[in-house]
Amino acid sequence: MQINVAGLLKEPIGSVRTIQIDEEVDFGDGKVRWVKGEVRFMRTQRGILVEGEIKTEADLTCSRCLEPFSCPVAIKIEEEYLPTIDILTGERLPVSEEPGTFTIDERHVIDLTEAVRQYALLAIPMKPLCQADCAGLCPACGQNLNRGACCCPAQEIDPRWIKLQKLLEK
Repeated sequence: MQINVAGLLKEPIGSVRTIQIDEEVDFGDGKVRWVKGEVRFMRTQRGILVEGEIKTEADLTCSRCLEPFSCPVAIKIEEEYLPTIDILTGERLPVSEEPGTFTIDERHVIDLTEAVRQYALLAIPMKPLCQADCAGLCPACGQNLNRGACCCPAQEIDPRWIKLQKLLEK
């Protein structure tokens, strides 16, 4: 997801370009994922503002049944990329002191891969579920209850709750 923005850097502040993204990307974990969406590049006083909506997938583990599954992830990205080389003179620009700053490389190319990876990590649910009604694992034997019932005997009711159980049976 590398986009050359040399032409946009030469244009006046407020100039805009919109690009459709539809490609396979490796986020560094060795797995290739499709990334699709529309990204808008706007020339700012400091650099290029990147805004867009991107869809991809993440390989997760269900927090109830511990099965791996693929989860769609929708990302809204908004980042400003700062140039490292002056487009007109070719001189190196001072590096920003701000932590987490994204930069435009010396060839005037923006690489969206790292920003999309970071935004995707933030968009992943804290407690991912393979399906909304995931039954999880049997607490006694560990059987995945989505695949069928386990053979464990029914749990005995705590004697302190028997009177409440009788009310439920009525």
